[in-house]
Amino acid sequence: MARTSKFSEAQIIGTIREVEGGAKVTEVARRVGVSLQTLSRWRARYGGMTVSEAKDKKRLEDENARLKRLVAQFAME
Repeated sequence: MARTSKFSEAQIIGTIREVEGGAKVTEVARRVGVSLQTLSRWRARYGGMTVSEAKDKKRLEDENARLKRLVAQFAME
């Protein structure tokens, strides 16, 4: 099972907006306490999204995972 993030979608999007606003990536990453790789992954995943869009995306991903588990369970029977 995937590890949960200690950052909320709102915090992640706020950090991305700060970088997009012109702040230095290394300074933002150091202040937030994440690696440059994590910040890059966040930008790839959440770049250009609003908080509500990110929450909707997360809800859909969770629903998709639940449905995949159901299909796998029925296939085993």
